[in-house]
Amino acid sequence: MLQVPFIRDNKEAVITGLAKRNFDAKELVEEVINLDEERRALQTKLDNTLAESNSISKEIGNLYKTGKAAEANVLKEKTTALKEDSKAVTEQLNSVEENLKTLLYKLPNVPHASVPAGKSEEDNEEIFNEGNIPKLHDNAQPHWELAKKYDIIDFELGNKISGAGFPVYKGKGARLQRALIAYFLDKNTAAGYTEYQLPHLVNEASCYGTGQLPDKEGQMYHDSRDDLYLIPTAEVPGTNVFRDVLLNENELPIGITGYTPCFRREAGSYGAHVRGLNRLHQFDKVEIIRVEHPDNSYKAFEGMIEHVKDILRELKLPFRILRLCGGDTGFPAAMTYDFEVFSTAQDRWLEISSVSNFETYQANRLKLRFKNSDGKNELAHTLNGSALALPRVLAGILENYQTEKGIIIPDVLIPYTGFSIID
Repeated sequence: MLQVPFIRDNKEAVITGLAKRNFDAKELVEEVINLDEERRALQTKLDNTLAESNSISKEIGNLYKTGKAAEANVLKEKTTALKEDSKAVTEQLNSVEENLKTLLYKLPNVPHASVPAGKSEEDNEEIFNEGNIPKLHDNAQPHWELAKKYDIIDFELGNKISGAGFPVYKGKGARLQRALIAYFLDKNTAAGYTEYQLPHLVNEASCYGTGQLPDKEGQMYHDSRDDLYLIPTAEVPGTNVFRDVLLNENELPIGITGYTPCFRREAGSYGAHVRGLNRLHQFDKVEIIRVEHPDNSYKAFEGMIEHVKDILRELKLPFRILRLCGGDTGFPAAMTYDFEVFSTAQDRWLEISSVSNFETYQANRLKLRFKNSDGKNELAHTLNGSALALPRVLAGILENYQTEKGIIIPDVLIPYTGFSIID
């Protein structure tokens, strides 16, 4: 979340920045500043009360030592009253701090200065485009038809077992899925990311830590009995590895990667654009996460972009990169680039990765800090990206690599699949 001193010192800039998201922050910002003034006044009152109480306690000790018990007993009555006062002020302060935190949770991150204003994905800016869109044969099909033709993904069986949005991968389809996961992890670890195997269920504190709550409440699967959430992305458990951690500056940067299944309710999703693998309730994803010094985070951000580019170049898939506008940028992100792969049979672009810099927004919630060169505790920057989300990558491979004889496997994946064609 945003830091209160930052909001207080940059009030107009925060309001203007959040307007890029079509978020009217004026009233909330005023409430935050007013509540913070109340909090500071109560804290001063509490500090003064405790200081007076401590001073009198020392005086009482001295009076007893010098045999002035009567005077000491009079002062003891005053310390009793001061303790009652401090208890009442503490309760008021706790209440104000809780209300302030609730308000701060409602404020999204301020977009980076280079993020364009805009209302929706229609206003995103294409900043990069690479790869040749293949010309398919006359009988080319979308991936859901290819999945049925070659018996590699069974959507109807998944629907029977669980419901729509839970496909069953079979035979060479399951092998290709496993190959992609292994390939992505190998690419990430070769680039210096440490592999983690992470929990698939997380507690409420973890969801608040990365900004899924309260913003995405209702979009996650929730087990009310144990108060645990199925993860919507490995970003949640991966970033929470560093919750309540104080690092030394020489430990930065830190990069981790992990494969997890991901679960999203995707309420309200319908229509032709969600057919097949286009949008699922359960899907596999390999994530990269970085903890960076604030001075280096945007250089690291560009490095993550180049890393994802390299993967897509090896897969030889046509792709483009979009700089998201304010209205399409996720709640906790300061800047996000989306990667999209071209689905030739559907004649449309499919999002396959988002790479985001959250600056200090998540770190402030997580209390993720490092001790800087001056010996002071400073909030780190957090970043994450998909490298990659599997369903639409798989859809892109099936559609773009289809021939009349079968689906050719990208060369880089053959050592992982053990076969070169699905026929």
